[in-house]
Amino acid sequence: MPRKKPFSNKQKKKQLQVKREKKRGETGSSHSSRNASVERGPGRDRQSDTSDSETTDIRRINQQPGTRDSRYDPNRFRLHFEKENKEEVEKRKKISREKILKPVADKELEIDMNQIYPEDKGLDFPRRPSWHYNMQREELLRKEEKSFLEYLEALHSKNPPGTLSHFEHNLETWRQLWRVIEMSDVILLIVDIRHPVLQFPPALYHYITGELKKYIILVLNKVDLCPAPLVLAWKHYLSKQFPHLHCICFTSHPGQPYSTLLQKKRMRKKVGWNQAGGPIHIMRACQEITAGRVDLSSWEKKIQRDAVAMGTEGEQADDGSESVLMEHHSDVAMEMNSPTQELYKDGVLTLGCIGFPNVGKSSVLNSLVGRKVVSVSRTPGHTKYFQTYYLTPTVKLCDCPGLVFPSRVDKQLQILAGIYPVSQLQEPYSSVGYLCERTNFLSVLKLTHPDHSPETPRDPNSQDWTAWDVCEAWAERRGYKTAKAARNDVYRAANSLLRLAIDGRLCLCLRPPGYAQSKDEWESHSDLGEIIALQGRKEEEEECGDREDDEGESSSELEEDNDRDADDDEDADGDDEDDTVKADKKGLTLNMFSVLGENECE
Repeated sequence: MPRKKPFSNKQKKKQLQVKREKKRGETGSSHSSRNASVERGPGRDRQSDTSDSETTDIRRINQQPGTRDSRYDPNRFRLHFEKENKEEVEKRKKISREKILKPVADKELEIDMNQIYPEDKGLDFPRRPSWHYNMQREELLRKEEKSFLEYLEALHSKNPPGTLSHFEHNLETWRQLWRVIEMSDVILLIVDIRHPVLQFPPALYHYITGELKKYIILVLNKVDLCPAPLVLAWKHYLSKQFPHLHCICFTSHPGQPYSTLLQKKRMRKKVGWNQAGGPIHIMRACQEITAGRVDLSSWEKKIQRDAVAMGTEGEQADDGSESVLMEHHSDVAMEMNSPTQELYKDGVLTLGCIGFPNVGKSSVLNSLVGRKVVSVSRTPGHTKYFQTYYLTPTVKLCDCPGLVFPSRVDKQLQILAGIYPVSQLQEPYSSVGYLCERTNFLSVLKLTHPDHSPETPRDPNSQDWTAWDVCEAWAERRGYKTAKAARNDVYRAANSLLRLAIDGRLCLCLRPPGYAQSKDEWESHSDLGEIIALQGRKEEEEECGDREDDEGESSSELEEDNDRDADDDEDADGDDEDDTVKADKKGLTLNMFSVLGENECE
């Protein structure tokens, strides 16, 4: 037996460093990970990775460990974004240390669709090239690769470097979108109500409704995180901009806000996914679209059973009484699907769920089924492969990996929308500054300025704050320290604040154009009561909003113990678990609307 070689701490440190680089998709990961290239096994073809352009430097994000199961590669649909310039990253970090944070005007929170997707910038999405059944599979793949590279070249020619947002460069993920659209009869496009225009590309709408002659149901998800008048304003704005759109409001957590800022999960009150608000509205929209060509009575009966089960002390109707048939589709079976296939084939309605990462696609699917059939996570790119579920014998759901369309939106706002894994950000401080300038962070977080001296009175509003100061104060508040020198860990604190924003515990809600002028109209609209009922709130709660504390303080003191909050667990299921969580009575009671601006809900 050969003698074991000594393994020093220095070698161990280097080994861990290489491992971290592989996970972040930096130098060295291209040789050790298979990425989008999939080894099909003996006698099969190897599908090439076409996500990298010769002129574009790509960063592969969210590396997953390999599995013994060779049927699919867990890294095949990982996010591929353009690498950021190191000089630009250092410049933003310097600005975050020096720039004084000042609240932006209410007008800055209003955002128009044309600001995000200008018509003259060619912000389209890659289309599947034409094909026929006589083509060989390898020929079709090569044609798709060539078309995708031409699309990237045309996109970059119309948009100078640095003007485009993060967007998907992984062709494998775009292929899944093509196949879901082709297989589906009706598309469920799911967006986050806090910033819906970021996640609703007009090019996709015109392609589906114009060229394919199919219908889109826009699901405004997470409506429990926004004031009801703002939800109503967004719904009317999008319906006016896109007349062939069916807008549906949805929430998987009606009446279940976070009771504390640092609470890991939402309170479930001993009920499951069948308590969601909105499935009945999706079913009615599908009835209107199909016009009797598909029998949806079994779906309606299922929703009624779920409603009855929700009212009987949390007894779930689907625990053992019903089963959901799940199908995994191989590439060979999916690649030769015709876009002109027969609608409602065999009397089955196929619903395709598509959307950006972190908008809640898997949560919507779980809520429609009535129990957890898809794992959920705040980590972008969590859904690893295409699969379908039979909701009833006549309704089939398709779940697709989330992908990011090209746009001209600010990258800091993209990060706050959750399209980029927080743990892999090179510079999170500018995004924290963007968030703090648009929320009342001081009254929510109860921070003490790092330069505060015991002799001076404690008034954080009278001191100047930078993004770096906020992160340092939050690190001090939470006890985040570096391992060796025991300094305040500002990087971990910045990631913690961003996760609070993504989860909705520190909520930033954008507004449609003209919302400030027509705010009174939306607050007295006849449909407001329906939105409040969907959110699971009482009207008097909605009206009082941010008036719980006369001094504008929406929280009590933070608990200063060593409990880890949900920020430290990147792979956790976020707030979408089925477990019942008890609220910490000593925690920070957070008014969800107090961070939206003064007198927002009055």
